[in-house]
Amino acid sequence: MVNLTIDGKQISVEENTTIMEAAKQNGIPIPNLCYLKGINEIAACRVCVVEVEGKDRLVTSCNNVAQEGMVIHTNSPRVRRDRKTNVELILSQHDCQCVTCARSGNCSLQTIANDLNIIDIPFKKEPKKMPWNKDFPLIRDSSKCIQCMRCIQICEKVQSMCVWDVEGTGSRTNVNVAGHKTIEEANCVLCGQCITHCPVGALRERDDTEQVWEAIEDPEKIVVAQVAPAVRTAWAEELGLTPDEAPVGKILDALKKMGADYVFDTTFSADLTIMEEANEFVQRFVTGEFKERPMFTSCCPGWLRFIKSQYPHLVKQLSTAKSPQQMFGAVMKTYFADKLGVAPEKIYTLSIMPCVAKKGEREMEMFYEEYAGHDIDAVLTTRELAKMIRSAHISPETLEDIESDRPMQEGTGAGVIFGATGGVMEAALRTAYYILKKENPPADAFKMVRSPGFQENHGVMEAELAIDDITVRIAVVSGLGNTRRLLDMIERGEVHYDFVEVMACPGGCVGGGGQPIHDGEEWAFDRGKKLYCLDENADLRFSHENPDINQLYAEYFGEPNSHKAHMLLHTDHLEAMAKTGIGYK
Repeated sequence: MVNLTIDGKQISVEENTTIMEAAKQNGIPIPNLCYLKGINEIAACRVCVVEVEGKDRLVTSCNNVAQEGMVIHTNSPRVRRDRKTNVELILSQHDCQCVTCARSGNCSLQTIANDLNIIDIPFKKEPKKMPWNKDFPLIRDSSKCIQCMRCIQICEKVQSMCVWDVEGTGSRTNVNVAGHKTIEEANCVLCGQCITHCPVGALRERDDTEQVWEAIEDPEKIVVAQVAPAVRTAWAEELGLTPDEAPVGKILDALKKMGADYVFDTTFSADLTIMEEANEFVQRFVTGEFKERPMFTSCCPGWLRFIKSQYPHLVKQLSTAKSPQQMFGAVMKTYFADKLGVAPEKIYTLSIMPCVAKKGEREMEMFYEEYAGHDIDAVLTTRELAKMIRSAHISPETLEDIESDRPMQEGTGAGVIFGATGGVMEAALRTAYYILKKENPPADAFKMVRSPGFQENHGVMEAELAIDDITVRIAVVSGLGNTRRLLDMIERGEVHYDFVEVMACPGGCVGGGGQPIHDGEEWAFDRGKKLYCLDENADLRFSHENPDINQLYAEYFGEPNSHKAHMLLHTDHLEAMAKTGIGYK
């Protein structure tokens, strides 16, 4: 242990603890902009400076270690003056039009500037404006960038994609797409982790709320909305509600109040995905298709963009099942349109998702009988949903916990856990076991694939399952850096699996790039626990026992993996690559 004094408080911390962490552990917050523990500790912003007695210069607390006998002042007059000057210099190169910024009210720079009582900027204002394609799902505003380097580090160290890099030197330093490419040319997977780790509004998702309002106002459109499982774990964070005050039924009520004609829970189409994917896995497994390489899940569009650009030779190992989002759209524009007696073109499908990559996924084209178009017409993130609720002047406390519309109302616990890493695998195994044994396993028989947290050694969860004389080797991975390491091990023959679930975002969809932002904090696994709690208390916990799913097959598809199901609920990934290039542009 190391003994030191911070702001007159004598404390003890473990060796090699930074000054910032030592202060934080003892209730002394030190402001910062660029710091991300273990990822970005480069003192780029110099907002975290402190005064150490006996040293001539102020030191940055994020990358200097606490030492025995140190006497530190985190808020001395000298520190305040230096910190204020640093922030004023940052603001001189920052577009300070806060009221039109997506991060207004949730911006670390805005908060620190307010705390330092900065009401004027004494330096010449020179924000840098660079061109950007505003139609791309991820938007970068260079005039708001503060060169904190977080996006570079999270993309490289956590996601292994290296989309961002530094160009220029000195005062001309900029962050831009690496290799002098445009964002369309880069291999961006749209995971959105750069967005959720940006301390300001330099990165955001493309805002699609206005086109949704236009669809709601169009008398020729029937707006049908779906809400993904992970959204219910996080929307309360944006609106000041507790988790108990924010069931998914209140989101459905908000959508109805905003003008949606029909509202559904994506757990229904998650169950549908399980029916198709589990049956596909069993069919491919029993034919010996996975002797060399496993089948990979296909419900995460960020992961699909990754494998198509980084490991295109493995694309044939993907499940052909569409994601729950896309299956929902396909069913709405066929089965549900038939139920309503309207043309598919009148149906406007809206998805509320925790994900930026889903905005890219909606570009997938659908061809069925005489209809050609998109399964999904618009995707809004959890953050955009909260903005729409506010702009509609809906008081959250007035919302009621309503049910989904029929005939696709029921969802199971298996569908709910889709939003957490390991959830897709666990749900699929419950149904695959039933297909093989004609009986249900214990509902929690496969919980060994649930990830307990962000610990380094838990990047991959693996298990072997014995069902009679069959052994199934499985793995679950989240975060693309972990995914790359796992795929390389598979390629080298160091490990072998039959079935692998991949989620692009650490922790799964609950940690998606469209979720509420808590600067410097990771909330994914806390959100995931909520989904598992909902599963544990669900009346139905097996996708194959969903009565509305069984009715859909009886009335429309016949059986899982039927010809009609393949036409609407599956996709040819190789053909999609040939049409659109690698990934979805």
